Amino acid sequence: MNDRFVIQPIAFVHSQRAEVRDDGWDAVEASIELVGDFSADALAGLTEFSHAEILFVFDRVDEHDVERGARHPRGNVDWPRVGIFAQRAKNRPNRLGATVVRVLGVEGRTIRVSGLDAVDGTPVVDIKPVLKEFLPRGDVRQPRWVSELMGAYWS
Repeated sequence: MNDRFVIQPIAFVHSQRAEVRDDGWDAVEASIELVGDFSADALAGLTEFSHAEILFVFDRVDEHDVERGARHPRGNVDWPRVGIFAQRAKNRPNRLGATVVRVLGVEGRTIRVSGLDAVDGTPVVDIKPVLKEFLPRGDVRQPRWVSELMGAYWS
């Protein structure tokens, strides 16, 4: 079994937000432009969906900063020390991020979106329409510290 694989960027983020910050991600619209070997046809039909899930690479995280155990989210000791797989931090193995965005429009090989928590130049590795049948079935639960952490994340 091969334990290595290669993922190539299919697009790159264009945004006025160039630096990584923890909060206020809804303040700026972004666009995602497909790389050269994809035609505009690859986005055909996407505007019929209100939302898309964007999978991207936290390419600015240094390999030495990747967490392989547990930590306090955002370094806040008031929150419990939890494993990297119990949080959505950027310092994760494989440095992959996933965010559901609102699709604002498609122009040629470019998607305009809001709610993308990725900075200018971020490589995108996949784009998937959001289907309500793939949303959580039943109630969603989470610890209180997550709601505190996310309080200003989007606004």
